Amino acid sequence: MVKIDKDDVLLIVDVQNDFLPGGALAVAEGDQIIPVINKLQGKFSLVVATQDFHPASHGSFAANHVGKNPGDFIELAGLTQILWPVHCVQGTFGGDFHADLARDRWTAVFQKGMNPEVDSYSGFFDNARKGDTGLGEFLTTIGAKRVFVCGLALDYCVKFTAQDSKELGFETFLISDATRAVNLRPTDGAKAIDEMKAQGINVISSQDL
Repeated sequence: MVKIDKDDVLLIVDVQNDFLPGGALAVAEGDQIIPVINKLQGKFSLVVATQDFHPASHGSFAANHVGKNPGDFIELAGLTQILWPVHCVQGTFGGDFHADLARDRWTAVFQKGMNPEVDSYSGFFDNARKGDTGLGEFLTTIGAKRVFVCGLALDYCVKFTAQDSKELGFETFLISDATRAVNLRPTDGAKAIDEMKAQGINVISSQDL
């Protein structure tokens, strides 16, 4: 069992309508993690969230490139970029947090993906590591020691967020039953967990808390 202390943080990644069943970039069974996350929130005195918050002109959207489709690859910000359906656009229903997700305990929300010229998977930095959301500084300022990551999607935003948390010096935990993977390839979620374990990220279940 892992005992939660007052300086531990629950970090909820991108539990937004477009990433849930029926959304533009739906993660299979993504809605099943909402009750788990809601229950987890009651165990923490510090809860923060990230929000994918794209302009409609974002360069990661296939619709903004003539002749391109979701799943195609381009170069964006000097990086290889997979193209996605239009999703989580600012001011849209798809970009909103799911209505069933409890938000009354949240201390702060950190928005990402606002620069149309670079994608942002991590809740801390954009993919080119030139833009900073302020999340790292916030966690340091409040004296956070351990960060417990959950949300969507395991093999993209959750993984990159957990990796950056670990790199920034926070003891980092992935809550495995409070996340789901996109799984463009069927093994992507499992590979993401193996990668995080190899980097020293602790993988636990909500039942361990």
